[in-house]
Amino acid sequence: MSVLARFLPRRGVPTLVVEPMRRRHLSGIYPIEDVSYPKPWTPTVFHSELQQMAAGHRSYLVAREGTEVVGYGGMMIAVDEAHVTNIAVAPAHRRRGLATRLLAELAWDAIGRGCIGLTLEVRVSNAAAQALYARFGFEAAGVRQRYYENTEDAIVMWCHGILEPPYRARLRDLCPEAAR
Repeated sequence: MSVLARFLPRRGVPTLVVEPMRRRHLSGIYPIEDVSYPKPWTPTVFHSELQQMAAGHRSYLVAREGTEVVGYGGMMIAVDEAHVTNIAVAPAHRRRGLATRLLAELAWDAIGRGCIGLTLEVRVSNAAAQALYARFGFEAAGVRQRYYENTEDAIVMWCHGILEPPYRARLRDLCPEAAR
């Protein structure tokens, strides 16, 4: 398959769309949230986050194929830093680059807002997510003990210098379809 063919829609296969999260997407997000996290966010939390998004303090995206929500991600903005709050993909759609696309889109959004760094927490047991974040330039900076459900530690990861041209080039290489 040619490189270009990977990005063209195939007959009968819905095109992936990444767009800002809206209330109408929540019914598709809840099932993904439930299977992705031992202690899923409640509808109240999502509604609160959407209100914060409207105020400019958050950014949440959904990935959908047709009308089906297949993933989502979000971040909160604190002055000149962006904190990735969550990235989750429906189990049937994992290992297809959707988390990469969502994280790239969030990183571009952070850059557009003038943020100089990205941060997040990740479970010590989630090697796949840690590998994804490392590809984006995140490095371990510390540990929050018993952060998840008061039982599992979190690795605090940081990615600095996201406004610099080398980081923008990295994003373009990682996810050309999200490039700006």
